[in-house]
Amino acid sequence: MIRLALIGIGTGNPDHVTLAAVRALNAADLVLLPRKGEGKSDLVDLRRLLCRNLLSEPSRTRLVEFDLPQREGRDDYLGAVDDWHGAIAAVWGELMDHHLPAGGRVAMLVWGDPSLYDSGLRIAARLGQAGRNLEVEVVPGITSLQVLTAEHRIPLNRLAEPVLITTGRRLRERGWPADAACVAVMLDAGGAFEALPPEGLHIWWGAYLGMDKQCLIKGPLAQAGPRILESRAALRVRHGWIMDIYLLARTGPRPI
Repeated sequence: MIRLALIGIGTGNPDHVTLAAVRALNAADLVLLPRKGEGKSDLVDLRRLLCRNLLSEPSRTRLVEFDLPQREGRDDYLGAVDDWHGAIAAVWGELMDHHLPAGGRVAMLVWGDPSLYDSGLRIAARLGQAGRNLEVEVVPGITSLQVLTAEHRIPLNRLAEPVLITTGRRLRERGWPADAACVAVMLDAGGAFEALPPEGLHIWWGAYLGMDKQCLIKGPLAQAGPRILESRAALRVRHGWIMDIYLLARTGPRPI
């Protein structure tokens, strides 16, 4: 039996790691640390730091780093993602078989929360479908959406109204969702809000949320949008990667 813990670790601030996450990490025999290339070394560096600071008996827990397979940039997006998940599942399985041939506890440190735009659960399901005796535990973490609203000092929703969470790809392809008052946008490759008529829209944007390089911009979309695009491009060049999120809302008589 392999017991796999998907542990949400928040968005870059070690203070956001929960006590439940600390317990799950210390229960692991093996921690798998994905590397996403030199341009995103900050992400594995933070995971290393958390393990160094939070493991109470580091000698009993094996840390194994691995290179994350790359997703093909083809037009068939869902097919490419499906193939990518299969490749990652194969790597996970090989590492578990090699390092825990008799079974044990494995931990994966997941950026944000394992349930919100993260594929850890889908990849773990593939391992079970392949016949592995696998039990999965999910430890929730603070999401970038929570940090965004906290740093901008705003509630996520308008009074008695819903919030729609979507992706930059979806926003660019389909425009403003029908009947939505507030839209949270994740996984935007850059400036999907440009596809929207800016009149009557307000934006709250954040990059590297929870980290020391955090950047925030807010305002009417017509004025803030160009500043966000300029800042985003400069930050990507400076750091070699960027992770950002934003909330859009229609302006009106009700405060957000």
